[in-house]
Amino acid sequence: MINLILFGPPGSGKGTQAQRLVEKYDIAHWSTGDMFRFELSNHTELGQLAKSYMDKGQLVPDEVTISMLKKRMESGKATNGFILDGFPRNIVQAQALDALLEEKNLKITALLSLEVDEEELINRLLNRGKVSGRADDINEEIIRRRLQVYKEETTPVYNYYAEKQLAVQVNGMGTIDEIFEELCLLIDDRYTTQFVY
Repeated sequence: MINLILFGPPGSGKGTQAQRLVEKYDIAHWSTGDMFRFELSNHTELGQLAKSYMDKGQLVPDEVTISMLKKRMESGKATNGFILDGFPRNIVQAQALDALLEEKNLKITALLSLEVDEEELINRLLNRGKVSGRADDINEEIIRRRLQVYKEETTPVYNYYAEKQLAVQVNGMGTIDEIFEELCLLIDDRYTTQFVY
């Protein structure tokens, strides 16, 4: 069993790479972004609340995100493990995740951090916004604010897992295929002995 956190700022390619890793390693994909979008598209109270934060480039409150993830973990199967995409985003969430996994006798195998230059992130998000129409992807000022929030609140999560010797930096620059190949080489080299395909 392999339980991964795919980590990186908005625009680093977490969602794209997570989906490919899910297919290759047959593991569950738990994306907080997807969870919020599901709530949003179904016009739930939670979705509207999430939207009010996301449109301002702010993070959704911890207790909402953690409750949503717990519900998803309990309803979804993860026979070979899972990959978390977009969570945890701060130390409180990381600690809550540890407690949640401990209840289920599970542990994080590794945090893989996609490293991408800031200007590249901004360009990627603006280009994504042209296609997705997401309010938080079409305004450069909001994008810069999101990246600043990430630096202040989310970057410490890397250090939290680094202290546990679970954090690894991965070059997030290059083509989708190049980044995927690097992730797979790392996973195959270090972690796949821990579970059976």
